[in-house]
Amino acid sequence: MLKSYWLRHYRRFGPGLIFLLVLLLNVTGQINLPLLDRLENWTYDLRLNLTIPGTIDNRIVIVDIDEKSLAEEGQWPWSRDRLALLTTQLFDRYQATVVGFDVVFAEEDAHSGLQHLEHLAAGPLRGESSFRQALAELRPELDFDGMLARAFRDRPVVLGYYFTDYQEGRGTGTSGALPAPVFPRGSFAGRDIPFVSKSSYGANLPRLQASAAGAGHFTPMVDPDGICRRIPALIEYQGQYYESLSLAMVRTLLWNIPLQPGFPDQADSSYRRLEWLGIADLKIPVDERVCSLVPYRGPPGSFTYLSATDVLHDRVDANELDGAIVLVGTTAPGLMDQRATPVAAVYPGVEIHANMIAGILDQSILHRPAWMQGAELVTLIFCGLLLTLALPLLGPWSSILLCLAVLAGVIGGVQVAWSHHLVLPLASSLLLIVALYVWNVSYGFLVETRAKRRITGLFGQYVPPSLAEEMSKNPKAFTTEGESREMTVLFSDVRGFTSISEGLTPRELSRMMNQYMTPMTRIIHKHRGTIDKYIGDAIMAFWGAPMEDAEHARNGVLAALEMQSTLDRLRPRFIERGWPEIRIGIGLNTGVMSVGNMGSEFRMAYTVLGDAVNLGSRLEGITKQYGVGIIVSETTRAAVPDIVFRELDRVRVKGKELPVSIYEPLGPTDALDPQTLEEATVFAEALAHYRSKAWKAAEKLLDRLQAGAPDSMLYQLYRERINYVRANPPAGDWDGVFRFHTK
Repeated sequence: MLKSYWLRHYRRFGPGLIFLLVLLLNVTGQINLPLLDRLENWTYDLRLNLTIPGTIDNRIVIVDIDEKSLAEEGQWPWSRDRLALLTTQLFDRYQATVVGFDVVFAEEDAHSGLQHLEHLAAGPLRGESSFRQALAELRPELDFDGMLARAFRDRPVVLGYYFTDYQEGRGTGTSGALPAPVFPRGSFAGRDIPFVSKSSYGANLPRLQASAAGAGHFTPMVDPDGICRRIPALIEYQGQYYESLSLAMVRTLLWNIPLQPGFPDQADSSYRRLEWLGIADLKIPVDERVCSLVPYRGPPGSFTYLSATDVLHDRVDANELDGAIVLVGTTAPGLMDQRATPVAAVYPGVEIHANMIAGILDQSILHRPAWMQGAELVTLIFCGLLLTLALPLLGPWSSILLCLAVLAGVIGGVQVAWSHHLVLPLASSLLLIVALYVWNVSYGFLVETRAKRRITGLFGQYVPPSLAEEMSKNPKAFTTEGESREMTVLFSDVRGFTSISEGLTPRELSRMMNQYMTPMTRIIHKHRGTIDKYIGDAIMAFWGAPMEDAEHARNGVLAALEMQSTLDRLRPRFIERGWPEIRIGIGLNTGVMSVGNMGSEFRMAYTVLGDAVNLGSRLEGITKQYGVGIIVSETTRAAVPDIVFRELDRVRVKGKELPVSIYEPLGPTDALDPQTLEEATVFAEALAHYRSKAWKAAEKLLDRLQAGAPDSMLYQLYRERINYVRANPPAGDWDGVFRFHTK
């Protein structure tokens, strides 16, 4: 059974399995599909935007060097005495808990003119003791960097700095002093962790750094699409490891508790992944490159913003800063601290750090665990095999329902994981499900189209278009293989065709036959018949194949009646054209026949064979003996109770020993006039008298019928038979059956 299933659908399996294999190779890192990475980022951004809290976190306040501050205090950078005042205000006036600077103090402040005065003291005025003494007294007031360093000293101040990659032509590419690394050289020896590594940095003045409680980098991790989704928790520089600004601020808030690396199995020092960083009982999840996903709370403005100039001039409500974690940064467009993020195309860089701090404190940072690769592989294999094997067996609606169910299951599982701060991959599964559905639908369409073309090629010339369309919608409902089936066969033939053809030119004969054959074929198609073949002037057709037809006998009889009535209307037109009158005989029989493609390796034909077919041909041949247009067998007559028939005779046709009752169809019961019904009744009485050897009574009724239809061959035939049996009395076992010795 499995072998048969595989053989039927192997063409559909191949592409689906290949696509599944490609996705599996991408997941395991054997190949890289950038498109899939972009799609994964898109699904992540969508999930993030659908689940962001959208509320304001008042624990973290951003003191903003905004346009208002620049307008009042002057262009950036401000003099360090102003920043010293800002720092003092935040701690002494507003009671901030910790203050972080999302700016770099890389150069000495020259606003006070101290450098120029010291140049004079060392040069032109070095001999002026009074000048040098005055300068010594003024130096503390003019040393703005020293003032800022004193403002930082013994206070929880965290400075920011950045890492970058060395660029040739820019010296060493380093400036300022780095803080002490959180992990020294060799801390992760043997684990081969792919940290974000940089070759240069821009940091703060050494004495400012020495006075601060800590420092952290604000270098973002920008994805290939330009979106900032992650922050490197640690960056490697010359074998040492430095923490981010948000980590440094949280550690400062918690009295500089040491940062701890997190490995699932501390006993296994060979495990490659660093999965989290610990600060006391707080865990900060990290990915394979030791980056953390930013837990964005919402669009810009998810934290309280206060203008720096308002803080300087004491125009802020003290309650807004009391006990707050403060970040000093800028949103002014000219200062270039704007980022593209999943929640906004333009997002203040300082607020990214605020989100990270809030996420660490709330333990709401999303995590891509190490086992997600295994989960993704299992999901892909399950969904891929299920859909690859099941879709070929299902119809369109069932396929849609199955794919929707699998899709809902995958999305539901991913969403449950998301609610537990776990980011499971979604893009590969979505792409697989959609691709397999599209492939199977496309394949089904192609197969259906090919089946329609095949059906049209096989049966287009033989069955009506409506039946061909019905067959194309359900190709499995028929077969061209040989089989036995109860059907009805029709034979029609033009009487005297030889003499007709001799009286016409070939061209005229062709035109006349086309004018005759076309409406006859149309009538057969109208009644769902299949044209078997044209044999010169003869037509062979059948009902009940290739599509089954429960009313095959009725449709055949109605077609025969309409063929005769249509020919009656055509006959005057033929005469107008100078063509001879055409009269046809039609024979129908119903019975079990063999139907299917038959022939040789050179040529095949869809046809019917069997004794029932031969009888139909014989019945057509004897129509001229009785002078009627249609003769059907007793089996056909029994299958059509709503049509009135006139029994003609019981005969033994050539090649058959069993007698057959033959009938002439007169028409549907509700369509016959009383005179026709009475004539049929009288003839039935005459036939009964004839078979019971009541010759005189039969002859009397025939005379009556002959008077009304003097040209009737049927009545004349029986009068001649009566005369014969009177002269040659039949034997005692005579059954009234007439034997035909010719076809």
